[in-house]
Amino acid sequence: MHKIFRRPVKIGIIITVVTLCFAVALANVYPQATNIYEKIKVMNEMISLINKNYVEPVEWDEVMDGAFRGLLEKLDPHSSYIPKKKFQEVNEPFKGKFDGIGIEFDILGGYITVIAPVPGSPSEKVGIRSGDQFIEIEGESAYKITKEEVFKKLRGPRGTSVNVTVRRRGVKDSFEVNIVRGVIPIFSVTSSFMINETTGYIRLSRFSATTSDEIDNALNKLKSQGMSQLLFDLRTNSGGYLEQAVAVADQFITTQDTLVYTKGRIRSSHQVFQAHSNVGYGNFPLIILLDRWSASASEIVSGAVQDLDRGLIVGETSFGKGLVQRQWSLSDGSAVRVTIARYYTPSGRLIQRPYENGKREYYRGIGKKDREEILDSLKSERPVYWSKSGRAVYGGGGITPDIHISYAEYSDPTFKVLRDPKRLAFNWASDYAVSLRDTKISRNEFIFSYEIPSDAYFQFLEYVKNQGLEIDNEEINQDNEYIKNILKAEIAGLIWDKEAKYQVKVAGDNVIREAIIYLPEAEKFLN
Repeated sequence: MHKIFRRPVKIGIIITVVTLCFAVALANVYPQATNIYEKIKVMNEMISLINKNYVEPVEWDEVMDGAFRGLLEKLDPHSSYIPKKKFQEVNEPFKGKFDGIGIEFDILGGYITVIAPVPGSPSEKVGIRSGDQFIEIEGESAYKITKEEVFKKLRGPRGTSVNVTVRRRGVKDSFEVNIVRGVIPIFSVTSSFMINETTGYIRLSRFSATTSDEIDNALNKLKSQGMSQLLFDLRTNSGGYLEQAVAVADQFITTQDTLVYTKGRIRSSHQVFQAHSNVGYGNFPLIILLDRWSASASEIVSGAVQDLDRGLIVGETSFGKGLVQRQWSLSDGSAVRVTIARYYTPSGRLIQRPYENGKREYYRGIGKKDREEILDSLKSERPVYWSKSGRAVYGGGGITPDIHISYAEYSDPTFKVLRDPKRLAFNWASDYAVSLRDTKISRNEFIFSYEIPSDAYFQFLEYVKNQGLEIDNEEINQDNEYIKNILKAEIAGLIWDKEAKYQVKVAGDNVIREAIIYLPEAEKFLN
């Protein structure tokens, strides 16, 4: 492929012809587009001048990608440009599947390290475990491999195979494994299990093409296990497909009410989505958990549940994204997502946060420690709407929870240790799990009864220091129970599976422990 700077005249002509034709077409349809025509002329002049005179050859692909991103950022924070090289990476999580071997991985110590095999995947079927390291691929060293190279070497058409050399903790010699690639599901339901004899728990990470089916399967599983009340965890869920949000909301609403509606500048963007009375489950108390990173589709579901008095919203005020994007593919393999409408909850709320101060301030504001206090102080200035039963609900910036519960505060050293890119807790737990496996401890015994011994906890702190992190023992020891729970969760995932890991994490989650207390309040909505 020729670089643009090598053929300045021809490339310039192509750009000019395309853009001028586009501008003329716009001007014929919209009188205000005359100004666009003038701006495009200026852009072409700039491109020509830079191409001829800039001190170094110009990487025009990168320059124009930046220009496209800048153009869309001026519209709103959620309209975006997706370069060709990022297209698959960005869209794949929402398609629900891909072809490959099926591992969640990270590069640790220079090698591909299996965080968890995907349930039912080719990797799991040949015995790949959490903590395994791939030291060779097809006989070539995999040391210091990049994540991009991992995708190229391990993914491929279903039915093809790849040979990997595996190093496993507790096993003296490495060994080879042949893995036949297959269809790998990308689950949006990351966990679903019973917290106690009556309380079910579902955690949803995104709204993908398969989400409503996954939720239906999870609900049926939990009901068969005795579920009579549900915690639906949408924390950190940034959204996904509008249609899937509607389908999920429909699973909890049993009346033929409006779930959400959209309005835009063009007629086709005006849509109303209604519930089907014969689809949903309306016979159990429901609590939806939100935090400040719950956005878009998560807010559609929680807004419908709140406005229609189906359940309680618990946690933090959500992100506040009330805009709907449509994605178009472009001729070079890239794509553009453009905001085409605003959505409104059943009560008529628009929950989009202001973004007039720019994208940087828009996202920076969401991470402020005192965000909830600020929002609470401004509640009197926000527009008030009314739920189906007459409860006050608020617009103008996210879904305000019925009951506010924030994450417990932990020390800076704790976050420093647990968020280190070397995955210190996972690595330490990988070694500890080897010895624990030999004790033949049962899954339930470990999850519900086992406690990390104090000496093991202090061994972990020594391990952290040996990895080069300076920590204050007195300060970090304030969070020792939390850290022990994280270590226990990692061990559970290494010995059994991700569901065991999440069961342990949930047991130590202060928001969930407190939310359960409010299930009798949620039950009142059933009367």
